[in-house]
Amino acid sequence: MAQRGFAVLAFDPSYTGESGGEPRFIASPEIFTEDFSAAVDFLGIQENIDRNKIGIIGICGFGGFALNATAIDKRVKAVATLSMYDMSRVTTRGYFDATTPEQRTQQLEQLGLQRWEDAKNGTTALAPQGLPKEIKGNEPQFVKDYFDYYKTKRGFHERSINSNGAWSATGQLGLMNMPILTYIKEISPRPILLIAGENAHSKYFSEDAFKAAAEPKELMIIPNAAHVDLYDKVDVIPFEKLETFFKVNLK
Repeated sequence: MAQRGFAVLAFDPSYTGESGGEPRFIASPEIFTEDFSAAVDFLGIQENIDRNKIGIIGICGFGGFALNATAIDKRVKAVATLSMYDMSRVTTRGYFDATTPEQRTQQLEQLGLQRWEDAKNGTTALAPQGLPKEIKGNEPQFVKDYFDYYKTKRGFHERSINSNGAWSATGQLGLMNMPILTYIKEISPRPILLIAGENAHSKYFSEDAFKAAAEPKELMIIPNAAHVDLYDKVDVIPFEKLETFFKVNLK
């Protein structure tokens, strides 16, 4: 996007990667939403930035937080997401909403007990690592795709949580108690562009967000693309569409 003439700020979320703060590896819908507004704060006080032409691109889980931030922060004039995840929904209900109310209750009870353990130990326990150390071949396709990205030279980084660590266990509590797309209709009349791969296991998040959002909105499905293809494959990511979307709407 910078090569296409935009001033671009990219950042790691609070408490992860290159961002500071303690304790590490906290997953907080409030903080991650605030991170976007803090970025808007920073951009808006730069002398070379037109603060009336600020947009957001959110990828994967941060696509959902980008929508949440845009709903509350009227300084954002347009928002686009790629391979968007609704993290509050998937944490609360599981994939394709398969988690039962009884399972949710059991999970909350376990996390409550874990808080006591964390308080006693003075440390924040980490959840079991999400990806296996090796692929056996019988895993779901999206697990294979994630492994191909996070566990190989393609996307591995020693300070990346998904590559080489895990989120805090009790961080799930905030996600389970704050539905981040509650106010998606309030993004209107500012435009939304939702981009997802045709073969992405996460496509339904973008499709349902599109249904819930008010106009103007657009859903773009990339043929034959999987979820992680929109992370880094520059020949698959529709940069021309993103460029046109923002140049038309940031004016």
